[in-house]
Amino acid sequence: MTPARLATIDELAPIWMLPSDRPLTPDHLDTSFGRRAPHLLDIGIGNGDATRAWALAHPEVDVVGVELHRPGIAHLLRHLDADGPPNVRVVDGDITALLLTAPPASIGAIRVLFPDPWPKKRHHKRRLVDATFVREATDRLAPGGRLHLATDWPDYADAMRLALAAEPRLRPVVDHDEGETTWRTDRPDRPVTAYEQRGLDAGRAITDLVAVRG
Repeated sequence: MTPARLATIDELAPIWMLPSDRPLTPDHLDTSFGRRAPHLLDIGIGNGDATRAWALAHPEVDVVGVELHRPGIAHLLRHLDADGPPNVRVVDGDITALLLTAPPASIGAIRVLFPDPWPKKRHHKRRLVDATFVREATDRLAPGGRLHLATDWPDYADAMRLALAAEPRLRPVVDHDEGETTWRTDRPDRPVTAYEQRGLDAGRAITDLVAVRG
């Protein structure tokens, strides 16, 4: 963190950030955004370009971005303050704890784009997306809400599929029906994230998986 980035966060956090020690309740979020609207949760947002695009494409909803990488947060805050959109707030926090503070069936959509793949097998237990995460995310999705996962690592994609398939309240959105173990969803319209570009540069295929809570 450079002094300029620290100054950006200090200056803009009161406008654009939510405290990490406050639960993600509808009342708290409605107050923070100054209106009542569906809430979407974007997890691991990097520099936030894809988060801003998501919010711009859906002005009728409010997007909460969760990130631990503070340089990325500073980048996003600068762009939010210069160009908006107004329906984004940012939390500097650990999603594994923060997600549990959201009441059941209170979130309209949850998205996790290119979480750390922890590619070495001995580190797979550190991966964010597993059956426990999917169950806890589904608990907090409103009926009809979507859980969107994306990765460029084939073995992580397979693990994500298994975790989604193990949750009986979810049904997959399948645009390429290649069999139960290989289904994927068409890539939504979004900016190419920095992590996504690394995968593309390395020649890895991108897998998007979208499931809907019944």
